[in-house]
Amino acid sequence: MWWQSGTIYQIYPRSFQDTGDDGIGDLAGVRRRLPYLRDLGIDAIWMSPIFRSPMRDFGYDISDYCDIDPAFGTMADFDALLEDTHRSGLKLLLDFVPNHTSDEHRWFKESASTRDNPKRDWYIWKDAGPDGGPPNNWVSNFGGSAWEWHEPTGQYYYHAFLASQPDLNWRNPAVREAMFDVLRFWLDKGVDGFRVDVIWHLIKDEDFRDNPLNPAYDPGEPEIQRHIHVHSADQPEVHKVIAEMRRVLNEYEDRLLIGEIYLPLERLMSYYGEEGSGVHLPFNFQLLQTPWRAEEIARIIDEYERALPADGWPNWVLSNHDKPRIAVRAGERQAANAALLLLTLRGTPTIYYGDEIGIGQVTIPHDRIRDPWALQEPETSFNRDHARTPMQWSATANAGFSTTEPWLPLTDDWAERNVQRMSGDAGSLLSLYRRLLKTRREEPALQTGSYRQLILDESVMAFERADETARFAVIINFSGEPQNVDIPHPYMAGSLVLSSIGERSAYVASPLQLGPDEGVLIKA
Repeated sequence: MWWQSGTIYQIYPRSFQDTGDDGIGDLAGVRRRLPYLRDLGIDAIWMSPIFRSPMRDFGYDISDYCDIDPAFGTMADFDALLEDTHRSGLKLLLDFVPNHTSDEHRWFKESASTRDNPKRDWYIWKDAGPDGGPPNNWVSNFGGSAWEWHEPTGQYYYHAFLASQPDLNWRNPAVREAMFDVLRFWLDKGVDGFRVDVIWHLIKDEDFRDNPLNPAYDPGEPEIQRHIHVHSADQPEVHKVIAEMRRVLNEYEDRLLIGEIYLPLERLMSYYGEEGSGVHLPFNFQLLQTPWRAEEIARIIDEYERALPADGWPNWVLSNHDKPRIAVRAGERQAANAALLLLTLRGTPTIYYGDEIGIGQVTIPHDRIRDPWALQEPETSFNRDHARTPMQWSATANAGFSTTEPWLPLTDDWAERNVQRMSGDAGSLLSLYRRLLKTRREEPALQTGSYRQLILDESVMAFERADETARFAVIINFSGEPQNVDIPHPYMAGSLVLSSIGERSAYVASPLQLGPDEGVLIKA
């Protein structure tokens, strides 16, 4: 399958390229940058939601699943983008948001009109609890109760996110069929698959029992951490729904289904399903959640590899639109090692736009905060805007992203940290990404070969990727100090393919002298 050897590139469309002179990225902007993506060396584009929306959660509140939001363009713009993407030899994946709609969706308007409306059961409505308050203690992911009182019909409706994002009732077969028809609409157009938003949320406890308190909760954390969500998500029945979704994709040739799932490793693996009934790739967020230390990273890789089912294909993610970027979490000097790790591990890698130029911390004044979660829970330091700032293309005004002020700020060093300048620097992070992607494309052992840990101490981690054609060692210094590493015999006579810090001697000897924060790829 193409996605087993390929690399996925996530685009947050609002922040990729503006062609409409309004400070917001659009579909024509993505289309304009296809040559850059092709030359970078990726295989597939995944775009965050582009559907019609009131944008209270920037596209994750959909009012029409089969239309393009005017902020991004028109359906003709999408069709042109899809055609040019395929002509460029790339795949295009969309973001499917099935757990909830906008309260402006016609389905919810019908559902909320009267208690006996045919679509009443398309959403989750409940009477007040015995005390007249919400039916249970479930909390919204954005803070506060997950239940909103609806005065006209005298019931509460459930919303796992904003009150303007009511949850659909996926226990209703009519809802499932309507949403599967949405998938078919886009599949018929030729899209190559979907990343499914919060897929583990789709089914809720049938009895709507209270969630237990989290004994490890820190009051400084977002309120959603207050409880353990054993009843509001990850219900056993969700796997039947996913199997039905997978069957829809199986009606078409060579399509990919990815699931967004934030769960412990043992629960994550169940989303592969039995005999191909789950998602192809349950997104693996281990690298997003683990301290950037050699022993911790090696541990989670080994645990993940051991936990995979026999027919499960691995995948890895360094950053996304909801979490701090890798250059913030690991530090600018380790961002290159993170690229080396991501693009040489066994499994499908997903690159988040802007990571290839090292976009890191961005100063966002209070009056420019746009994230509804950050606005709803200002007492926490959580703000997803930091991961969603505009792509920096050049040293021209607004970093070449727009002719007007972008919807979010740029990095302080945008005049140096941009594609145009870094493309001309052989030692830049962008050049490293290009070399890594080119090497990965040319070497089957780095695509589908086996994984084996070679070396591990508190500063250095090394592993091997191998198949019948070649063997590679990846050796990474996680410390800011030089390290001497005794390398296995086959690699002492090997050749240095690349270093994460730029040019160095191709001569390989043991002990290998690694510079501070240096990683190397060696071919045996």
